[in-house]
Amino acid sequence: MTLPPNNNWDASNVHEARTALGKRLRELRSATGLSGRALAESLSWPPSKVSKLETGRQLPTDDDIRAWTQATASEEEAEALLASLHTLEVQHAEWQRVLRTGLKPRQQELIEWDQRTKLFRVFEATVIPGLLQTPEYARARFAEGIRRLKLPNDINEAVAMRVQRQQILYRPDKRFHFVLTEAALWLRLCPPGVMLGQLDRLVSLSQLPNVKLGIIGFETQYATSPWHGFWLYDNERVLIETFSASLDLRQPQELELYGTVFEQLAAVASYGRAAREIVNRVADEISQETMSDD
Repeated sequence: MTLPPNNNWDASNVHEARTALGKRLRELRSATGLSGRALAESLSWPPSKVSKLETGRQLPTDDDIRAWTQATASEEEAEALLASLHTLEVQHAEWQRVLRTGLKPRQQELIEWDQRTKLFRVFEATVIPGLLQTPEYARARFAEGIRRLKLPNDINEAVAMRVQRQQILYRPDKRFHFVLTEAALWLRLCPPGVMLGQLDRLVSLSQLPNVKLGIIGFETQYATSPWHGFWLYDNERVLIETFSASLDLRQPQELELYGTVFEQLAAVASYGRAAREIVNRVADEISQETMSDD
């Protein structure tokens, strides 16, 4: 039986790993006979920090790991603990940490993955995928992230980097399969004029020989629920974005699950002329609403 994907289910492995790391830290402390308060005092930490690290409510830094193992005379454990920590940081990358220097570095990281990927399978339920966005739509999306997360404002550089990323759509050695819900065409995440330009771009890009665009209309009977968007990079990685973090899933069972879910969503989508008819119908209605507002 295929489990329905959702962010809580996908994050369960991350939660278990955080809990296991905290449990190992507690074991090292207990082995020395130190109380949590005594360890905190020896490291000049607030007592609550030891509790948070041991219960997985807070991730340690590299320096925290080194200090902990030194204080508990377990320096030989540091390398293994650091490896576990770094794996966790890849799996669950909190936006406040990833984007602390701005949006541009994240776009640069994605370019590196774009270069190595041959087949992109992308499902989005509420937004237009970044590789298909107009500069104006991208600017609206980045502006939202800057406001929500209180990030450094490098929006011009981020938009330019996203436009640069999109050049990969014209490489014949790459294949792209995008599946969107009709809701993603309707949600007012930008001004109507910007959305009209975005819809026009979708129609144009859908006619590229290496781009397959599917639209799941409102009237469609789903075989699996569209819980959230996700990106499949070949059979190596699933990338999911939440409000607080990016989930990077690479376990074989996770890749297999999301591959199956994508096939089920793609199977009920409309393609070619039928997909463009849905996009054009939405554009016509938005255009008519804009004209009536004037």
